[in-house]
Amino acid sequence: MTLLDDRPAAPAPAPVRQGFGGRLRDLGVGVRCAVAGGREGWIRTLLTAIGVGLGVAVLLGAASVPTLLEERDARGAARQLGVEPGGPAERSDRSVLLSDASSDFRADSIDGYLVRPDGAHPALPPGVDKLPGPGEMVVSPALRELLDSPDGKLLKERYAYRDVGTIAPAGLHDPFDLYVYIGSDELSTDRGARRFDHWGHTFPSPPMDPVLVLMVVLACVVLLVPVAIFIATAVRFGGERRDRRLAALRLVGADVRMTRRMAAGEALFGAALGVVFGAGFFLAARQSLAHVEVWRLSAFPSDLSPVPVLGLLIVLAVPLAAIGVTLFALRSVAIEPLGVVRERRTRRRRLWWRLPVPAAGAVLLLTSEAVDSTDTFAVVRIAAGIALLLIGLVLVLPWLVEAVVGRLRGGPVPWQLATRRLQLSSTAASRAVAGITIAVAGGIALQMFVVGIEDDFTKATGQDPRRAQLVANADFPSGKLARRMTDEFGRSPGVRKVVGTVDTWAAAEGARPDHYGYVPTVTLSVGTCAALREKAELPSCRDGDVFRVLGAEGGATSREARHIARPGARLAVDDMEGGGKHRDGVRWVLPKETRTVPSRSDALGDRFTGILATPGAFDTDTLHNSMTMAQIQVDESVPDAFEHVRNVAFRMDPSMRVWTMHATERDDTYASILRGLFTAAAITISLIAASMLVSQIEQLRERRRLLSVLVAYGTRRATLAWSVLWQTAIPVVLGMGLAVSGGLALGWLMLRMTGKPVTDWLVFLPLVGVGAAAVLTVTLLSLPPLYRLMRPEGLRTE
Repeated sequence: MTLLDDRPAAPAPAPVRQGFGGRLRDLGVGVRCAVAGGREGWIRTLLTAIGVGLGVAVLLGAASVPTLLEERDARGAARQLGVEPGGPAERSDRSVLLSDASSDFRADSIDGYLVRPDGAHPALPPGVDKLPGPGEMVVSPALRELLDSPDGKLLKERYAYRDVGTIAPAGLHDPFDLYVYIGSDELSTDRGARRFDHWGHTFPSPPMDPVLVLMVVLACVVLLVPVAIFIATAVRFGGERRDRRLAALRLVGADVRMTRRMAAGEALFGAALGVVFGAGFFLAARQSLAHVEVWRLSAFPSDLSPVPVLGLLIVLAVPLAAIGVTLFALRSVAIEPLGVVRERRTRRRRLWWRLPVPAAGAVLLLTSEAVDSTDTFAVVRIAAGIALLLIGLVLVLPWLVEAVVGRLRGGPVPWQLATRRLQLSSTAASRAVAGITIAVAGGIALQMFVVGIEDDFTKATGQDPRRAQLVANADFPSGKLARRMTDEFGRSPGVRKVVGTVDTWAAAEGARPDHYGYVPTVTLSVGTCAALREKAELPSCRDGDVFRVLGAEGGATSREARHIARPGARLAVDDMEGGGKHRDGVRWVLPKETRTVPSRSDALGDRFTGILATPGAFDTDTLHNSMTMAQIQVDESVPDAFEHVRNVAFRMDPSMRVWTMHATERDDTYASILRGLFTAAAITISLIAASMLVSQIEQLRERRRLLSVLVAYGTRRATLAWSVLWQTAIPVVLGMGLAVSGGLALGWLMLRMTGKPVTDWLVFLPLVGVGAAAVLTVTLLSLPPLYRLMRPEGLRTE
């Protein structure tokens, strides 16, 4: 055919449809491009791998939470005392006498037992090869480290026993567990000890409060959605350089679909390498848990093992997500042999398809209510509603940034450089801020929810720490011990006042149990006049006096006190079986001159009802089954005053329990969830900051040539640095505004499900400050790479 030939040209061959094998080959070419891309290609791939790896590490950690809880619960159940249905075990070669030896040291709790084996083959607790003998102890590694440290000097006085062994991990909750077993030859059932012949008992777990279920669901979604957004952002690093390389592939004969699959193959390699990096980051972080405690949370490395199904899902989903995100990102890119054109036609971002996503999430939450953790469908529905609302913020953010920066005009040179750059392309800036926007929005909602429900899980105890801060008690009666407690505690540094009593119970002599086996009793409290005045309003008192306290009129205890504690009545005191059948019961006649006095609330918040007696009226040395108690008022300005009191108590009797009184107390489940939230939030914020830094460095690398040209033409470096700051600050300010509105809306929706009002609309202020501080830190850390990229070497090109 010649140029003058007018014959019709042959039709162009139809494009060959590639099968599955051809698509795999295209992905393989993309992988080869990533591997053989030289120094620039490897830097880009490593940035992607690091970003994806950080996200994968967090996901693997989240997938390990079920295993962590299961392992901790199993070890906790294994070291529980074995409970016999018929009561304490019989004495045998395997039985052991045990008494609680728990204590507190400053902000730490120390748990453990006093032990005394009955035979040569006692039942051993998990993690212990041999029970300690008298004067010996077996301790956890964390407790030994504390005892040997300078801070443990006072504690060393308390546990002045010979260290003969270490409790293995099988007998501990976590590496920082403070636990001890102490050998004693003074234990007896008369002194409160109990006999057991095996270890291990699982208590039934009550269902979690529906409000706490909502809190956990909200926390999981809030903490994991930013990670997913970050991974999606990381796989798109190096987009501009990749597009130019794809144009070269088009020049040598690849069609559009092939080039897109090759780009997906390159992202696949970075994501797969990121999975490997993430596994490495996860293993390194897992090992550090044995040495680092965050908000009292730690674990043995073996506890953090991802659930196999979830781990496999993460390994497969992340690379597949990288392919999907890359193909989706290239939908509006025209890759031609002579170049790349983004957005085939100039058009503004549309809002109409973005708003339905958060609106759908809001509808799901509006039509939901607090649920039990067993209602899987409802939990998934609530989680989907939260996720849609947060993801909707990410979809709205690019439109908001584009709409705002498109109207910015004028200003200083750095401002103009920044706004013009954002007007040309705001996608990368919006993508970089998406993670911090979701994190702040979720944090605001979570904080708002926590503050709103706090009153439900924090209750007043009625205790008055102004009258006494510590309470010590021993589960055996002794007037001598009560006097010793008063004397020795009173001499302890910082102690102002000690009130000691011996408490038991009394029944009418000859009283028989009803058909439920219950015998009406009243409390008998024996102490000095000063101690009795803490329980009742006494007009006068001297040794030998007895008083009757009736309590509230019409109350059950008041009726029993009126019936049993009648002046001149014959009583059976410390009669365990009732009806005067106990051989050790004490017979006592209530003096006829007993006076009736009004009750008074004590430091524990209790109003006494029963009989008050001074030591001259009742001999407590005749009792066997009662409790000796002391309420201790301490000058908290004296250093370690509480610890000196605990040391005195341990010296008098290691099984004596000492606890601190508080005006309020918080639900244990609620408190443990809060600690977990703070730990996870710290990890997430660190991840987001790291992601922003990596994204910022990648954007600077993309513009290295442009920066070098501007410097070569005389632009001041400070001007460029300020322009970079404004390019980050503008999307961040818009993102923070969107995060505040979205977070408050989500928090209100969550509280609405629990029927709670919003108690604080300003909870967003600290979180916005944290977000701004993270952005400022990232910007400052990106300045050194920025100055390096302004060098003349950046003008070089291939």
